[in-house]
Amino acid sequence: MAAQPGGREKPFHVISPVLESLVLSRAAGTKVYMKLENVQPTGSFKIRGIGHLCQEAAKKGCSRFVCSSGGNAGLAAAYVAKKLGLPVTVVVPSTTGSTTVRKLEELGAEVEVSGQVWDEANERALELAQTEGCVSIHPFDHPLVWQGHASLVQELKDSLETKPDAILLAVGGGGLLAGVVAGLHQVGWQDVPIIAAETWGAHSFHTALEAGRLVSLPEITSVAKCLGAKKVAARALECARECQVISQVVEDTEAVRAVERFLDDERMLVQPACGAVLALLYTGRLQRLQDEGWLRTPLASVVVVVCGGSHIQVAQLQALKSQLGLE
Repeated sequence: MAAQPGGREKPFHVISPVLESLVLSRAAGTKVYMKLENVQPTGSFKIRGIGHLCQEAAKKGCSRFVCSSGGNAGLAAAYVAKKLGLPVTVVVPSTTGSTTVRKLEELGAEVEVSGQVWDEANERALELAQTEGCVSIHPFDHPLVWQGHASLVQELKDSLETKPDAILLAVGGGGLLAGVVAGLHQVGWQDVPIIAAETWGAHSFHTALEAGRLVSLPEITSVAKCLGAKKVAARALECARECQVISQVVEDTEAVRAVERFLDDERMLVQPACGAVLALLYTGRLQRLQDEGWLRTPLASVVVVVCGGSHIQVAQLQALKSQLGLE
């Protein structure tokens, strides 16, 4: 890995494009910029935080990474481990698709299947990480992960002429939310509202906000498996106290329709987890939030984080449509 001027090591992520979407702008009634994290080396924003955490762990002499993941974090950990020349074990739940497992193995990862959901896979990963020299790479709940994700906001500040009136993102375990909040503080944009999208059946953040404390969902029933943490990180709730975070939950059908529409509109295939946040724009939620007084009127511009598409293929999209009765 090449060193940057000043002795800093080069990160594993790329500076992703910020593009205005005319179609999304028409749908939302305001200028919409896409932060295209789906073009990262491993197909999602996860490479930012996971890369940073792995890099720091490697500096301290770890001999193996262990990561629990339904996909995106595991791919990031496997990619970085390969670049660093270190072994990695990725523990995935049984719901993980064969395509994801194949991708992990192609990157050189040892893959172990454990449990039905991510939370159960994580228990196994923590057991494995107790071996001397192993470091647990948590997919979303670690300060170094948040620090890595914060780079996304600095890039937005460098790309945009003025700060946006809102940032739209998806919430699974809360790592991206925590990173964006950290980034907003770093660039002085902490007054920018964040609209946090989830799907019903994976709405652990929404449930925690309503309860005012961390709550564990009994099970994950949404098709957006990448949002499938039964309980969010404690930091996610803290973020909601530090910044204006507006929780929005969409139906699986809305998320999958948004995936299909985005493919037609922008020629990019993303996962249902990303479809959840795109659905906010396609279904008029932004205008509704303005009508209800949550957002200013008029909005000059918003940013939507297109978080990833590494685990979706056209055949899977068709299968999801069939499963949800959208044919």
